[in-house]
Amino acid sequence: MSHYYRLVVSCPDRRGIVARVSGFIAGHGGSITEANQHSDLEAGRFFMRYEILADSIGMTAAELEEAFEPVAREFDMDWALRDTRRRPRVVVMVSRESHCLVDLLYRWTAGELEGDIVGVISNHDDMRSMVEWHGLPYYHVAVPADYKSAAFGEVERLVEEMEADTVVLARYMQILPPRLCERYAGRVINIHHSFLPSFAGARPYHQAHSRGVKLIGATCHYVTEELDAGPIIEQDIHRVSHCHTPQDLVRFGRDVEKAVLARGLRWHLEDRVLIHGNKTVVFA
Repeated sequence: MSHYYRLVVSCPDRRGIVARVSGFIAGHGGSITEANQHSDLEAGRFFMRYEILADSIGMTAAELEEAFEPVAREFDMDWALRDTRRRPRVVVMVSRESHCLVDLLYRWTAGELEGDIVGVISNHDDMRSMVEWHGLPYYHVAVPADYKSAAFGEVERLVEEMEADTVVLARYMQILPPRLCERYAGRVINIHHSFLPSFAGARPYHQAHSRGVKLIGATCHYVTEELDAGPIIEQDIHRVSHCHTPQDLVRFGRDVEKAVLARGLRWHLEDRVLIHGNKTVVFA
């Protein structure tokens, strides 16, 4: 099966970037199988994502990184190169709502995610049997109000032990401490059951019902120290009316949440999401 080198670049915008990078790859015999570019004219920033057929270039990822370094310096690039043979390791965190976790487990076993779920952490023991049925370790770490610091210290230890590349908060109804947000910046993905920035915080569907909205939604975003305010990856909506109860909105919302989270995680694992400040460029 073919594998690829995935080159992701963010740099100050100027003429000649595409020609220089494409010429570099062609000069080493490389075949570009997918190319994405975007110029943010307001920010003066350029974003790029290339997939290169690894066998065509005749170099290891490490050799390609070394050869590309002068180009990166020339254009002041923030960049990364990944060999797709290395599958990212994903840790899922969950509370008592199971719909997002169940959906991710199904998509993982069906081969829809370009990564591997390696464990599940929960502040409740409710879903242990389901997770272990999938052959995955399940870690119950209670988060008592008076001992949150110790609990999140254990969470951090487990995430490190599992060598997680990405952490997914699949309706994990706890606020991560600033230390974890900073340590894993750009690597923790949350699903919020609201169309942010509206109705942040707790019980957003009930907030939406009280406001009489006609559209509800869900938001997949990166976690930062500011609650529900990190860079947004993906959103979607569902139409509602005056006839629907808060419980109806919760039910409709579950379907939107799991679809939005799955898309956001898939794009992240495929290196399609580039963060710039509190915004994202998504080459979906």
